[in-house]
Amino acid sequence: MYRIIQKRKLWFTISSTLIVASIVAYAMWGLNLGIDFTGGSLMEVKYTQSAPDIEKIRQELEKIDIKSLSIQPTSDSGIILRFQNTEEEKHQAVKEKMSALGLAIDGKNTLEENRFEAVGPSVGKELARNARVSILVVILAIIAYVAWAFRKVSRPVASWKYGLAAVIALLHDVIIVIGVFSVLGHFYGIEVNSAFVAALLTVLGYSVNDTIVVFDRIRERLPKSDQDFEGTINTSLNQTLMRSLYTSTTVLLVLLSIIIWGGASIKYFAVALFVGIFFGTYSSIFLASPILLWFQKIKK
Repeated sequence: MYRIIQKRKLWFTISSTLIVASIVAYAMWGLNLGIDFTGGSLMEVKYTQSAPDIEKIRQELEKIDIKSLSIQPTSDSGIILRFQNTEEEKHQAVKEKMSALGLAIDGKNTLEENRFEAVGPSVGKELARNARVSILVVILAIIAYVAWAFRKVSRPVASWKYGLAAVIALLHDVIIVIGVFSVLGHFYGIEVNSAFVAALLTVLGYSVNDTIVVFDRIRERLPKSDQDFEGTINTSLNQTLMRSLYTSTTVLLVLLSIIIWGGASIKYFAVALFVGIFFGTYSSIFLASPILLWFQKIKK
């Protein structure tokens, strides 16, 4: 049996170091916000025959210094472009490049512009506010749900403390993901958009699921265990350890394949999920349960 809970000082040290480093990175550099948050342009076009290859479009538009470019196919011949530039000059330059790409495939493959809209930063501010509210609501809902699910557990730790321990582990995961993307944004220009918020919410759901599995095993063992609380937690962790590792490893392998071979539009969404699920698995095993024991020792 692995002595997981007995090495809690090591796990607390690792987590504290990661959280401090993430907070420092965010304080120094912040997140590199994309057009979903800062505003920009949306352009919807359609070709009379077939659309050019996405990567070819990206390469050509990068030549005219288009910032925060997002390319979304809508059909075999339709494409939606999002980019940060809002000047009419850039709009016309993009239109010319897209038209030339279509004609290069076939001289009769002409371009039709169906829509062009400039999205102001006020929309981005509203989205940022809604993102913060969504994450807060999810966290409060998790505390309430876990407190209700463990309502019959009163010793040696009150039921609401299970919810609090789960949320501390969740915040640990979210802060680390934000810290990693602060570093990626500063050094590699990686931007965050609405997909990043979706990734954070997905990480919250996955991580709390893993934590609840461990807590549920602790709850099952408490009435019939002849060990103290520390021993009961350690036994429960060992009983659920391989299940958590196997489940997370299969998910991480899928995400890794998306990161390596997936398209640019979902690559960094997968990166956020990979980082979040990796540390979510870590926190479920090495952080959430030691926090429960810490609560019990404080009570004593």
